[in-house]
Amino acid sequence: MTSELRCSRAGCHCAATWNVNWRNPAIHPDDRVKVWLACDEHRAYLRDYLASRGFPVAVEKCEAALHVTALGDTALGGTAESAS
Repeated sequence: MTSELRCSRAGCHCAATWNVNWRNPAIHPDDRVKVWLACDEHRAYLRDYLASRGFPVAVEKCEAALHVTALGDTALGGTAESAS
């Protein structure tokens, strides 16, 4: 993993400052949480994209690598391609 976490918005290379925690209740059990990372500019966009699909979403300040191990199933540094 790189030393700086990047925003998950497709095409964005900014540092992540927010965790966008979500799950798809149709396929994920209650204890499974997916994580997209967001910069300040894309935090609301990514949250709204997921919420508009009926997914439970919680946004919190990013605490760097702590979430890599704490949440287990993560998409850190990934790209939210479908949100483009």
